[in-house]
Amino acid sequence: MKRLFYSALLAIGFLFTVTSCTEEQDFGQIDDLNITPTISSGLFYFESDEETINSAGPNTSFYYDEVTFEVFSEDYVAEHLLEGTIIYEIENTTSKPLRITIEFLNVDGRVLDAETFTIEADPSGILTREVFYGLGGKNLDILANTTGLRMSAGNLGDGTSVSSTDDPKIIFRSGGEFLFELQ
Repeated sequence: MKRLFYSALLAIGFLFTVTSCTEEQDFGQIDDLNITPTISSGLFYFESDEETINSAGPNTSFYYDEVTFEVFSEDYVAEHLLEGTIIYEIENTTSKPLRITIEFLNVDGRVLDAETFTIEADPSGILTREVFYGLGGKNLDILANTTGLRMSAGNLGDGTSVSSTDDPKIIFRSGGEFLFELQ
């Protein structure tokens, strides 16, 4: 009798398992998954003391550099870039008004975009500028086609004055935040 009871119980349990409410598994859901990571990175940094600026003389360039920037050179990366923001921060504690220019270059060395900053002499505070690329900003192709950065800084003042600030210098920082869509 017990054997019949357990067999019936097992059969009923099996029927409930087979006919229970289950959904068919959809392993194709990964195709519908969208991932949009934001990647942040430093781009360009330089600093120069007032002595270096004075030694270059008045109304001349005291800094020049050109660097390779192939972040977006891979087609996959360039094609999946949705938007980007480049943040510039400049602090001038020298007695000189200065001009800084950063240029975005393509593979042929042609200028795709440029940002120019005219900075007053100390006390000028910290200048911050955000430049948007993508919807509502500059053309996203500028970032996608950039393979180099060129930066120059010039003295717009005299070549002799010295700031009363301890350790007077110009500090230029830049960084970027880039949003990608991965599928």
